[in-house]
Amino acid sequence: MSRTLPILDLARLDAGGSERDAFLAELRTVARETGFFYLVGHGIPASQIAGVQALARHFFALPAEEKRAVAMVNSPHFRGYTEAGQEITRGLADWREQFDIGAERAARPREPGLPAWTRLQGPNQWPAALPGLRVGLLAWQEAVTDIGTRLLQAFALALGQEADAFAPIYAGAPNQHIKIIRYPGREATGDNQGVGAHKDSGFLTLLVQDGVGGLEVEDADGRWIAVAPVEGAFVVNVGELLELASNGYLRATIHRVVTPDAGRDRLSIAFFLGARHDATVPLLALPAALAEQARGAASDPENPLFREVGRNYLKGRLRSHPDVAAAHYADLLIAEARAA
Repeated sequence: MSRTLPILDLARLDAGGSERDAFLAELRTVARETGFFYLVGHGIPASQIAGVQALARHFFALPAEEKRAVAMVNSPHFRGYTEAGQEITRGLADWREQFDIGAERAARPREPGLPAWTRLQGPNQWPAALPGLRVGLLAWQEAVTDIGTRLLQAFALALGQEADAFAPIYAGAPNQHIKIIRYPGREATGDNQGVGAHKDSGFLTLLVQDGVGGLEVEDADGRWIAVAPVEGAFVVNVGELLELASNGYLRATIHRVVTPDAGRDRLSIAFFLGARHDATVPLLALPAALAEQARGAASDPENPLFREVGRNYLKGRLRSHPDVAAAHYADLLIAEARAA
């Protein structure tokens, strides 16, 4: 595995002919061998990227009481602000403050017999002191969803499927999740874990970094590769839904963020594209040459993978945000304790 990530140009997908075929072949190879790459040619202007970064900076500069007014613990839908040290990865605190939103949809009624994951759908919280954040982040969500959908179609083609192979499990209500994140410098943290080593649970993640490094990807030999910032490029990585659908031909890659040095902070804007909560991930019928190389989806006994999308997503949210779990999902926690 290379010590630097490959760069893919999405404009090649629209070129047609041999150029398009070459792009799909390269995408398949990169996604299988690395699972991470830089994406250029995506069509989102530099001004829009700079604008959403500026909005994120403005949010994190708000007084603490303004941010706490939209704390995630207020939301059964896991939307809102999380202070540094309050999200958990692999049992340890992540030293980052963040603000999470999803698609603006009405909350589903709480009715007996409904799966617990139906509680995930609902409205976002928005800070009254920064009304432009709602407009800017929802516009960003729409733009990056379009890029993610085009990439997902490319992945389907690269795996020998029709372009819309994944549409039945995302069309109408894809899981759209934006997380704006600020990693404080090391003088303000308990250790160097910005976010602990993990895989992402959706189809794809598209990340915009600022000029401060810290993101690292684990290679096949267990070494960590620094993902240096590349201006104007997204960092894209494969999530567990593609691993499940491809029977492990593609693998979600473990990654982490190391806390910045003292006196610096790091800003990133992550977008996670996933399937509908009510969907079940299919097992694709891969071409024989690809199927022979499929290794089966990896499943950690401590964190098993489920094909039921809502169940899988809720499991991750409950583990990462124990305060929200205690406030809004105590019935599940009690049931699990009784079953143990």
